[in-house]
Amino acid sequence: MNRALRLTAGLAAAALALSACGGDGDDSTEPAAGGEDAGTPEPADIRLWLNGPDTPQSMRDWLVAEFEEQNPGSTLTIEEQEWEGLVDRLTTSLGSESETPDVVEVGNTQAPTFTTVGAFTDITDLLPELGGDDLLQGFVEAGSAEGRTYAVPLYAGSSYVFYRKDLFAASGIEVPTTMQEFVDAAVKLKQDNAATPNFSGFWLPGQDWRDGAAFLWDAGGDFAVEEDGEWVGALSTPESQEGLQLVQRLFTEASGAPKDGNEADGHVPFCAGEVGMMLRPGWLRGSLEDPEIGCPDMMPNVGVFALPGSDGEPAPVLLGGSNIAISAKSPNQELAANLLRIIMSDEFQSQYAENGLTPAKVSLADGLGTDEFAAATVEAVTNAKLTPAAANWATVEGSRVLEDLFVAIANGGDVQQLAEDADAAIADQLG
Repeated sequence: MNRALRLTAGLAAAALALSACGGDGDDSTEPAAGGEDAGTPEPADIRLWLNGPDTPQSMRDWLVAEFEEQNPGSTLTIEEQEWEGLVDRLTTSLGSESETPDVVEVGNTQAPTFTTVGAFTDITDLLPELGGDDLLQGFVEAGSAEGRTYAVPLYAGSSYVFYRKDLFAASGIEVPTTMQEFVDAAVKLKQDNAATPNFSGFWLPGQDWRDGAAFLWDAGGDFAVEEDGEWVGALSTPESQEGLQLVQRLFTEASGAPKDGNEADGHVPFCAGEVGMMLRPGWLRGSLEDPEIGCPDMMPNVGVFALPGSDGEPAPVLLGGSNIAISAKSPNQELAANLLRIIMSDEFQSQYAENGLTPAKVSLADGLGTDEFAAATVEAVTNAKLTPAAANWATVEGSRVLEDLFVAIANGGDVQQLAEDADAAIADQLG
């Protein structure tokens, strides 16, 4: 199967997995105005929230210049938000006309929570203009409720393994083809580089449940499942326990990352020579190549591969990515819609592909290129998976129950008891 078809197949599978994301929509907001028949809106400063470093500065500069050229007299201010605590900040800001940003990025797993409570403007009528059937349909479903669309995909990015070729060679390790080979390689790398302080054969900070999810899912487990119409925690099932026990082994035998740390700024320990392997989205490449924050001289020794599963196929890593939406309380609906059109344009979206992320439009996937980084991106997405399709899932993420669970596991806690406690908390939040 060629690269573009494999990517389309993987994203189609994600769309099916998200098909249950629905909820009680709120039709109180009007569709964003715009189009040839719309009047010229009053100039304003439009505020755009973008999260983390995923959208590079070069893309932000292009977006500001393009928006201000197309909307004379108006300005665009981009405000970067940290992923940590984002749900709480969105909940507060989106509920205030005086504080709300005009356009916001939201994680694809968080989008259903906000679409079901009327926080975003109904953009159903704009959907054909923004990409229509060419958009990543799983993300469109995540941003829809009761047949109306409130958020569209911004980009997707499944993680794959970045590794040090020179350290593999020194330890006599070949690229792993199964999960067991991967774990054995991670442990051996740490043992062989014990003289390097804080060295990780596989870098896994304690809070990093998003990358830890791959080991849970590969064992057949899950965070939560729907039973008789209700969502319940599933971390204490035998399958989930097998996956979490493996995660604990990686924490204790393979990782030297902080047991209470998060996955931000992975390029720092990598460039410091403290990492043999790490599971990261494609944008890490840009950070490593950046002469100011990265280590471009190290790149000849950097290789990539899709995390292998127990069956030799790619492991089911988290299908990460974001949606983009207009705040229902924005006083600048027309200008916000104009900005959304530019963000969804081929010119802007193709830049995501050039920076190693899957663009919102499937037709632009070829822009990922043909090198080993592009191949790893496509291979990883073919078996990528999503968090449970529960309308209240963002509540779970916002509560930090998963971060607390993984930190406790990293510190050697009783995995079964910790999972049972987390299951109770998850069931309560999803209910």
